[in-house]
Amino acid sequence: MPLRYEVRVGDCLSSIAFEHGFHPDTLWNHPDNAALRQQRDNPNVLVAGDVVWIPDLRPKQVPVTTGRVHRFVRRGVPETFRLTLREMGKPQAGLSYTLEVDGREVARGTLGEDGVLECRIPPNARKGILTLGGKVRHELQLGAIAPAGTADGARARLCALGLLEREDASDEALAEALEAFQFEQGLEAHGRLDAPTQSRLQEVFGC
Repeated sequence: MPLRYEVRVGDCLSSIAFEHGFHPDTLWNHPDNAALRQQRDNPNVLVAGDVVWIPDLRPKQVPVTTGRVHRFVRRGVPETFRLTLREMGKPQAGLSYTLEVDGREVARGTLGEDGVLECRIPPNARKGILTLGGKVRHELQLGAIAPAGTADGARARLCALGLLEREDASDEALAEALEAFQFEQGLEAHGRLDAPTQSRLQEVFGC
């Protein structure tokens, strides 16, 4: 019998699929999840309360030769983590970093000219700590961002882009930040979260 899974804060399709033994594409493209695909355009940006239907696992048989060592690789594991770091709109090139995920160091190095940090992490990772320059620490809530079309999703993206203070969650502050973003991006600056603004937020933020 298919399992009805209700999404919780911090869940994404990759984490749900990993914890139930599936590849993310298998769940996302399953006929039972057609309604979810219509509602969310990004499988890894879900909202608490969304429903993911999980089908029964089907055993797979693979013919092998006895007396030999065989290696099987599970598709979709691990996931790619990608973050672009900028200050005043410019990439933070040459900055040293250390990334811990769920208490384990997964990457360290120096940012290149594009300011991009990219590494592999477990699909069900929940929390990260990014240390920059050996002293500045940022806490990361992995998989917790809401869709860009929601107020919470817009706030999170605008905070990351430096246009909104994380502590100021008022509707007035959100409207001012949206207006500033729209002006920067050459959109009609009216402070509302309309479709063109949602699309550009996704494009600039990356999801």
